[in-house]
Amino acid sequence: MAPTLHPIILCIACLGFFTSHVLAKTDSQDVSALNDAYKSMNSPSKLNGWSSSGGDPCGDSWDGITCKGSSVTEIKVSGRGLSGSLGYQLANLKSLTYLDVSKNNLNGNLPYQLPENLVYLDASENDFNGNVPYSVSLMNDLTYLNFGRNNLNGELSDMFQKLPKLETIDLSSNQLTGKLPQSFANLTGLKTIHLQDNQFKGSINSLRDLPQIDDVNVANNQFTGWIPNELKNIGNLETGGNRWSSSRPPSPPPGTRRVDRNSGGVGLSNKALTTGLIVAASTIGGLIFTAGVIALFARRKNSHHSSHFFDEEKGGTNRSKPLFTPQPSQVLQYDSMDDFKGQKTVDSNASTETKPSSVRRTSSVSFKNSPTFHLIPSSTPVAATSGRFSSLEDSPDTRGVKAFTLLELQNSASGFSPNRLIGEGTLGRVYKAKYEDGRKYAVKEIDSSLLGKRNVEDFSHIVSNISSIHHPNMAELVGYCSEQGRNMLVYEYFTSGSLNRFLHQTDDFSRPLTWNTRIRIALGTAQAIEYLHEVCSPPLVHKNIKSSNILLDSELNPHLSDYGLANFHHRTSQNLGVGYNAPECTDPSAYTLKSDVYSFGVVMLELLTGRRPYDSERPKAEQSLVRWAKPQLKEMGTLEEMVDPSLCGLYVPESVSAFADIVSICVMSEPGLRPPVSNVVEALKRLV
Repeated sequence: MAPTLHPIILCIACLGFFTSHVLAKTDSQDVSALNDAYKSMNSPSKLNGWSSSGGDPCGDSWDGITCKGSSVTEIKVSGRGLSGSLGYQLANLKSLTYLDVSKNNLNGNLPYQLPENLVYLDASENDFNGNVPYSVSLMNDLTYLNFGRNNLNGELSDMFQKLPKLETIDLSSNQLTGKLPQSFANLTGLKTIHLQDNQFKGSINSLRDLPQIDDVNVANNQFTGWIPNELKNIGNLETGGNRWSSSRPPSPPPGTRRVDRNSGGVGLSNKALTTGLIVAASTIGGLIFTAGVIALFARRKNSHHSSHFFDEEKGGTNRSKPLFTPQPSQVLQYDSMDDFKGQKTVDSNASTETKPSSVRRTSSVSFKNSPTFHLIPSSTPVAATSGRFSSLEDSPDTRGVKAFTLLELQNSASGFSPNRLIGEGTLGRVYKAKYEDGRKYAVKEIDSSLLGKRNVEDFSHIVSNISSIHHPNMAELVGYCSEQGRNMLVYEYFTSGSLNRFLHQTDDFSRPLTWNTRIRIALGTAQAIEYLHEVCSPPLVHKNIKSSNILLDSELNPHLSDYGLANFHHRTSQNLGVGYNAPECTDPSAYTLKSDVYSFGVVMLELLTGRRPYDSERPKAEQSLVRWAKPQLKEMGTLEEMVDPSLCGLYVPESVSAFADIVSICVMSEPGLRPPVSNVVEALKRLV
């Protein structure tokens, strides 16, 4: 009897174990998001249980992770000495309500997309830069927001309209500029706001009518005007180190709102209301009298135009208000483009000069041994007053570039939801757009803060230049969208993803590249760079050549992306990712054609070795790929040990040796010793 029961009991025990394990299994989307975050934070050993691939955060109780059922609800990793960035998949944590990564050494931009259901968000005391992510505006349940003591910069977007539960904001000790957003006035639940030690300017009037506010620190900024009386009686107020006016503040206008802090409401004073009614009545009477005089006078004039038409012609007040109102110097007309003085190339760092009246421009990109062609036809003006420039798609000069509407792109990209986000960088986010007829596009939204004051004109110039660039190994620009202050570039979508994905992901699918395929990828990429350097006139510097910007189609042909955006890399003061920078590039303005050659040499090293340009997980002597590889490229014995192990020895040694010779001269420390890219193309052709 006992021998019969023993296997039964064993089966029951095993069944119980596996059942509990299945019940504890974490949602796969949550696992993927945490894997990405772990890799982006340089796989820190201090986070016990965490993994860069797979795992069960809820079932295995990962350090700092709290779950409810199979969903991750809290991440608390404050003060762990973490470095790197947060990745870009955190928004996939749909049930996350508490995120605390404060007091670490995290850097780079804060992710554009953050979990929408957060109640508590603390990323303070790190080295984050860039701006406050606009996705904060979607966190309707947020009560605590702390980005203090970082290196955030730029102006605050008007993103606080729908955050009624927000009680605490701390943006102190950053480099934020500009005026306070008017939507601060919508934060009816706000109790504490700390903005000290920034570069904010203008008034703080948007804070005066908040009924529950009791702790305000705006010290050490550039605020001007007067401290509102409504704030002078709150519990804690710090305002020193600003430029407050010493004169007597003006009386509030009739009908000004006032806060009754005893009732927590907002009302009008009786005197103000009475005064307002009197003023309104007298104003209406005056308008009626004036209208009568004008009507009598108009009868005596022999005019063919109504006053409404006159206002339309001269820019009078009868026009509907545009989405974007330019300053007088910003209203540009592109009529024939033969006369656009001072227009620079895509790579120019100089500001554009304009004539005081109408401004026209010529193409900044032409091609050797071929006639110069215009990028915007005379019949296609750029309407700077509308916030959206008119369609270019009908012009043959733009090679079929299409004008997409914002609504169309939103629908095809699921409202730019996190599950459609396929990448982000210093210039903005990239989303996948999919149409019912099977068409797929990659939509790159340019961070509007990079465009500056001449938003529409700058973007139209970018679109025009990129639309003129055509090569089989370039990621083709399909269209653009410029509406409601949002500027997007629409590209071909490549289902195979980037070269970076193939080389550096750890799954079996990520390394199907044979040696001959790698040579072909190197050659195609070099030919694309050759087109920019030696076909375009003047030559165009790419400034952002790396494996993640080399996209592969279904046949693994390379397509270089992110071209024509060199000005942005200058304006963001961001160099390439660690490991791609040429030694001379101590700042972005130092980039030259030879700097591109160096970056391409690093990509070739990735193809040769399968290693990342910089890998902090390796021994210190091997972390920098170029520094580790250069001494070994000339020795056949050591060279064979460097070759990507995933090739399993399936290559011709002579081909690898010749490839290594090309790499070694591309990554020379002295720019003058590096070859022109056309020489690299010819050398690679001999290896195919």
